[in-house]
Amino acid sequence: MKQFLTYVLCLSVSVMYSQDHENGTSLDVNYFYGTILEHNPDIAHLITDHPTGFILSYNKKTYGLKDWESRYNYPDWGFSFIHQDLKNYYLGENYSLYAHFNFYFLNRNLMFRVGQGIAYATKPYDKENNYINNAYGSDLLSTTYVMLNYKKENLFEGFGIQAGISIIHYSNANIKAPNNSTNTFTFNVGANYVFDYNKQEEFIESTENNKFTEKIKYNLVFRSGLNESDVNDTGQYPFYIVSAYADKRINRKSAIQVGADVFFSTFLKELIYYYSVAFPEFDVSGDEDWKRVGLFVGHELFINKMSLVTQLGYYVYYPYDFEGQVYNRVGLKRYFGDKYFGAITLKSHGAKAEAVEFGIGVRL
Repeated sequence: MKQFLTYVLCLSVSVMYSQDHENGTSLDVNYFYGTILEHNPDIAHLITDHPTGFILSYNKKTYGLKDWESRYNYPDWGFSFIHQDLKNYYLGENYSLYAHFNFYFLNRNLMFRVGQGIAYATKPYDKENNYINNAYGSDLLSTTYVMLNYKKENLFEGFGIQAGISIIHYSNANIKAPNNSTNTFTFNVGANYVFDYNKQEEFIESTENNKFTEKIKYNLVFRSGLNESDVNDTGQYPFYIVSAYADKRINRKSAIQVGADVFFSTFLKELIYYYSVAFPEFDVSGDEDWKRVGLFVGHELFINKMSLVTQLGYYVYYPYDFEGQVYNRVGLKRYFGDKYFGAITLKSHGAKAEAVEFGIGVRL
């Protein structure tokens, strides 16, 4: 698998170099050195050295041809590859692919990047061969990284430099236990190269009217997926979530949401039964209702046909205590036309993930 990923990386780089680049495409590469944050004492035994690695990224600039581009100060979009050596025998190495956005501040000298993707872990948990690794319960992981860099482009014939900090997160969102996850804080330094650096286009100023109004919209969403309780090898079970909420756009970028969720989490049903049989001292009868109902408020940030959703909820029907009554959700939506959308979101209780949710919905 490692050799295959290396081959894919080399092939991708060769394709990038061999094709005719449009104005505004660039590559950057960063070396990083950091530490795994002890966000959970259960992973303290896995923090034994300072992780290292590199980040290779392909970027495409925007110039304001679409209204949303000037609205966000002409961000870049692109793709990243990360190799990280976690410097621990039981954690091994991770290889990751991402889609990312770069946002610019301070006269475009400060770059903030956010990337979301999938990672391959070379040494996940195995009850016989690697039971020490309680961070990654599977070899495929969800991963997010953020980067804040001081960046100077085209200092000499297209070449520039950049340096700053990054945080890299790996988790399988309880698709399979264990799932204590890791967060790596790093310092990075690197170089960038702009193709056709002497033919760059000018930014197009926005002609949007600042006034924006939209009626209250009503949303219905169905979400599903698989997850497992925190008890290893109890099995993966499907869950189903029905959500209804109203949202109101307050400007071109943002909307405020108020709504309700109904949760049908069958892993919780099995967990209740397991505790009732295996741990009588927990005082669980096995007849407790495993369904939950929550109310939430949220925010939606619109970026072209994509949007970033953040929600904070509270269970008003909560017959069985599992991780507390407050929950949160964060994720991405992709609109198909004006009404229909797909969504991938992470539902958690604080920093404790419960599930990755795949959803479809309608906004009326």
